[in-house]
Amino acid sequence: MIVGFAPGGGNDILARILAKELQQSLGQTVVVENRAGAGGLIASEFVAKAPKNGHTLLLGSIGGNTIAPVLAKSLSFDPRKDLAPISLVAESGNALLVNAKLPYKNVKAFIEAARKEPGLINYASSGTGSTLHLAGALFAQQANVNIVHIPYKGNSQALTDVAGGQVQAIFSGIPPAIVSAKTGQTRILAVTSKQRVKSLPDVPTVAEVGLPGYAFTSWYGLFTTGGTDPAIVERLAREVHKIIHKPEVRAQFDMQGVEPVTSEPKAFAAQIDRELTRWGRDVKAMNITLD
Repeated sequence: MIVGFAPGGGNDILARILAKELQQSLGQTVVVENRAGAGGLIASEFVAKAPKNGHTLLLGSIGGNTIAPVLAKSLSFDPRKDLAPISLVAESGNALLVNAKLPYKNVKAFIEAARKEPGLINYASSGTGSTLHLAGALFAQQANVNIVHIPYKGNSQALTDVAGGQVQAIFSGIPPAIVSAKTGQTRILAVTSKQRVKSLPDVPTVAEVGLPGYAFTSWYGLFTTGGTDPAIVERLAREVHKIIHKPEVRAQFDMQGVEPVTSEPKAFAAQIDRELTRWGRDVKAMNITLD
C-alpha cells in the first residue's frame, strides 16, 4: 500500500490501520510504503504505472488525487483513467485557529477585522496547493476578504508559529488543532465541515457562525492501478467496507479526528471526476499556482 506523504501524517496513519486489517481479511502480506513528494503525485504515478493486478494499492486523498493533479504543470499519467477508485474510507473537516492573544472570539469578528484591514491578517498552511491552503483560499473568496497566505513545509511548524504569534491564523487538521488549543496559545473559532465534529462537539461550523454556505471537507480513499479487472476492484471494495464498519476500526478513526465512510467504486470514480473539474476551475479563479 503506497502513501504519498511522510510517515506519521494522517494519510500514513490511516493506511497502516487499513493495511493491518486487509492483511488479515485477504490472508496476504500488506506492506505500507511511503513515497512522499509533489503533493502526493509521486505515489499516484507509481501506482498508476504498476501491474494491473490489484496488488498495488494507494491510500489517496483529496489533495493528492484531485488538487495536486490540476496544479501540476504536467503529468505522466491520467488521474481519471490510470487509477481505479476502490472506495472512500474517511472524511474530515479542518479547524480555523487564531493566536489566543488576538481579539477575534468568533468567525464573524475575524471576517469583520479582515474587511476593515485588507491584507493585514495572514494565515498559515502546510504548503502552497495543500488542502489547508485551499480551505483558506475558499474561505477568503466566499467571505470576500483579503487575507495573506503564508505557506509552510508541513503543519507542525505552521501551528508553532501561530501559537507564537508570528502568524495570526491557520486552517489546520483537527487532531493537531486540539493539541494546540489545549496549550492555551491558540483558539479554535470553527470547523470547516458541513456538520460539527465528534471530537469538538461545542465548536460550531464556519457556516453556522459567519459564512453561510461555506464547507471544506477532506477525504481519504483507496485506489489501485487503472485497468485492473473490475471483479478484483469490487472484491477489494467489499473487504474495505467490512473493515470500515468494524467497531474497533471506527474507534481508531475517531481518535484521528476522521469520520469513517465508504462508497462503491463507480460512485467514487464519479466523485473524482467532478472534483478534478471543480478544482481545475477553482484554482484558476483563486489564482493559485505552485510557482
